[in-house]
Amino acid sequence: MRRDSAAVGLPPPWAAELELAYQRRDGRTIPVRRRHCGPLRVQRHFIDAAGQCQHIIVHPPGGMAGGDSLNLAVSLEEGADALLTSPGAAKWYDGFGRPASQRLELSLAPGARLEWLPLETILFAGAEVSLQGRVRLQGDAALLYGDVLCLGRPACGERFDRGRWRQSLDIERDGRLIWCERAALAGGDRMLDAAAGMGGQTVAGLLLWAGLALPAALHQAILELPLTGRAAASQLPDVWLARFIGDSAEAAHHWLRRARRLLYPFTHGRAAQEPRIWAT
Repeated sequence: MRRDSAAVGLPPPWAAELELAYQRRDGRTIPVRRRHCGPLRVQRHFIDAAGQCQHIIVHPPGGMAGGDSLNLAVSLEEGADALLTSPGAAKWYDGFGRPASQRLELSLAPGARLEWLPLETILFAGAEVSLQGRVRLQGDAALLYGDVLCLGRPACGERFDRGRWRQSLDIERDGRLIWCERAALAGGDRMLDAAAGMGGQTVAGLLLWAGLALPAALHQAILELPLTGRAAASQLPDVWLARFIGDSAEAAHHWLRRARRLLYPFTHGRAAQEPRIWAT
């Protein structure tokens, strides 16, 4: 039975927006625009020794309720290099029949490079969630995009047996669509257990690189990484991507970050360093 939001006394929904822009100056990337509306912020930025700007996006309420919406727009000017992450898991609560949404727009000028690597997204039973991403790359701009999704909370015996998850990701380069992905899954759907779907697992991870094609030896080295769960990787004409499936967000992050460390000398020309927030 669908529960009515008024009957359970839910507060009115919140809408939040965040707009960020980055520019390269004197060998360093700095934020040049930061505009927010509602409960969505960034902490003070950190610039590493290579000049990359690292920013932590914070949603102070700590979770998304039914009817809430997040809109994020990020743009990088020519040659800018930035990493965006989050301080903790994004929790999407039971919506009691009200859908919640997130819309992400990334725009990268020629020579720009962005890492979008938030921590995991957790969908509680009853969450009705739409996650939309659109990326516009110009010229030789490059993107390293990561995503870890948890369906339900198996540690406390909660399955994703109610609600709905919809997700889309479109990536364009110079106006040409190079990657288009759509996912839709209802709570309790048989695809949660089907071999062609989640196969009874509850965590799915993605690491996508939109840039120069990986050398075959690097691709193979990633395939040979040890892991707890299952994983695969593919080099396609315009993107390289790796996928993880298992029952642990920690295992997903562990594998994806090891893959990132192998990628980094090729994608960034230096050894990878992890944001400090990942160690807390």
